[in-house]
Amino acid sequence: MNIDNAQQAVDNWIKEHGVRYFNELTNMAQLTEEVGEVARIIARRYGEQSEKESDKNKDLGEELADVLFVVLCLANQTGVNLEDAFNKKLDLKTKRDHDRHHNNDKLK
Repeated sequence: MNIDNAQQAVDNWIKEHGVRYFNELTNMAQLTEEVGEVARIIARRYGEQSEKESDKNKDLGEELADVLFVVLCLANQTGVNLEDAFNKKLDLKTKRDHDRHHNNDKLK
């Protein structure tokens, strides 16, 4: 599935199963909440914090998918074509950062 198809799939889901998109501010708050859930898993599973027993069954992929879903909602409701935007960003980063990280002694 490409990004355009993902945006369309989310829009179809909203039309078939939802009432409407939540407003942009609500979706921004939801995005923050979902990113927090990802951060919790990463901090405890891969970082130095202890993982609670109740968190051990949390699925990182599912939480990342929640983040992606809300990002796609925000793109749809604000008229952003994420595939175009992502391709432009990747091109910019490629031109701007081609040698940047190779010369970073911290990464050696």
